Amino acid sequence: MDSLIMLFLVSMVLSFGFTPIVRKLAFKVNAVSVPKDERRIHTKAMPLMGGLAIYGAFLLTLIFKKGSITTHQLGIIAGTTIIVIEGIVDDIKVLKPWQKLIFQFAAALCLLFSGIKINYITNPFDKTDLSLGIGFLSYPLTILWVIGITNALNLIDGLDGLAAGIGLISAITIFVISILFNRTEAAILTAILSGAILGFLPYNFNPASIFMGETGAALLGFLLAAISMEGAIKSAAAFAITVPILALGLPIYDTLFAMIRRKVNGKPIMEGDRGHLHHRLLDMGLTQRQAVIIMYLISAILGGIAIIAMQIDTVRSYFLFVTVILFIVIIAWKAGFFKRKD
Repeated sequence: MDSLIMLFLVSMVLSFGFTPIVRKLAFKVNAVSVPKDERRIHTKAMPLMGGLAIYGAFLLTLIFKKGSITTHQLGIIAGTTIIVIEGIVDDIKVLKPWQKLIFQFAAALCLLFSGIKINYITNPFDKTDLSLGIGFLSYPLTILWVIGITNALNLIDGLDGLAAGIGLISAITIFVISILFNRTEAAILTAILSGAILGFLPYNFNPASIFMGETGAALLGFLLAAISMEGAIKSAAAFAITVPILALGLPIYDTLFAMIRRKVNGKPIMEGDRGHLHHRLLDMGLTQRQAVIIMYLISAILGGIAIIAMQIDTVRSYFLFVTVILFIVIIAWKAGFFKRKD
């Protein structure tokens, strides 16, 4: 545990030190967000590419930690590098969605080649926790999971400190689960990632002096998707789908609701709107800080439920999962999340 705390602290200090440097670099390369429409919350030009500081802290801490780099870690390093390159390019010159998908697909392949993939799904109706092998389906399922979570964190990045804070809460959730079930590699990765995010957050929390940009949001999404496959499991041979979906719940549900809302209203799925949770909280009269803190609390509650799900048997774990999902859907329906809000 002492070594994990040290990894956390080193990563945090590096990220805190790198961020001002990245901020200056962002202005030099014109990686700047200029408010152009009503969906933008900020009112002045803001430097992007803040995720580069998180990446640098994560990468250096991982490479120079004690012990050799594992095959899984090499796959994660390669994948994150591809994602960061995509993010930097997008922060400077906006990429089209299909261009981003090419980078994300390549990054997901890095995980597959290194052996990180969804191999089993726990059978919720078997009292012995028997796991169902999914064979070839593990490849498309892994790719869909990685691309989905990568984009979910990106879409929720709408307020100062929002995506970074939710990413931190998700990483801590997976860290706790990894410690409880002796998933050493996942614990190391989440300790380093948590430190890197926390070092960046003081610059990103309202009022922010730098944004994560695509570089950071996509990076966090990718890393959390990869690490959740590595650590959020009940044993070496069982993937408990309840845990990552709850631990990363807020960005997942907000994204799914946005897709449903746009589809129901005959609008392109990739078209932006002001129907996201953070927009609705602002429209209720809350300040940015109040809205972000509320979303932090929601994410923390879902993370806590994910930890509880790991402490109970499979049947009750899935029952808890279904109950939470139904509750969220009912609340979203009543609140009008499926109605388009321009």
